[in-house]
Amino acid sequence: MQYQTESWGSYKMSSLGFGGLGMVADTGLLRIESLASESAVVIFSVSTCCMCHAVKGLFRGMGVSPAVHELDLHPYGGDIQRALIRLLGCSGSSSPGSLPVVFIGGKLVGAMDRVMASHINGSLVPLLKDAGALWL
Repeated sequence: MQYQTESWGSYKMSSLGFGGLGMVADTGLLRIESLASESAVVIFSVSTCCMCHAVKGLFRGMGVSPAVHELDLHPYGGDIQRALIRLLGCSGSSSPGSLPVVFIGGKLVGAMDRVMASHINGSLVPLLKDAGALWL
């Protein structure tokens, strides 16, 4: 089975019209933009989520040190999670498949399904290398 990450289209937050283009964005999206650019790999997570734990383990097992934001412990976690749900196009205010959400090199990769598909089809390592998260 072949997965196509190209059809998902990772994108930079600024291409959505946030940050510097004069459009008014909500606070959650602005916080995501700021936090997603702070490290080569950024994971938005919930501390009690088993899928979040698995994706953090995947990156750490590859030798990557992601910046992890536990939204249940973050003062603006609710706003950030709602904004992430909108970015992913999920329905509902607390879609169960919405976390973890991963950004690599400031670009949205997606939730667990897209991260794992990228890992399986071999496109995750090149993304990590391009972002400077892996040197091998």
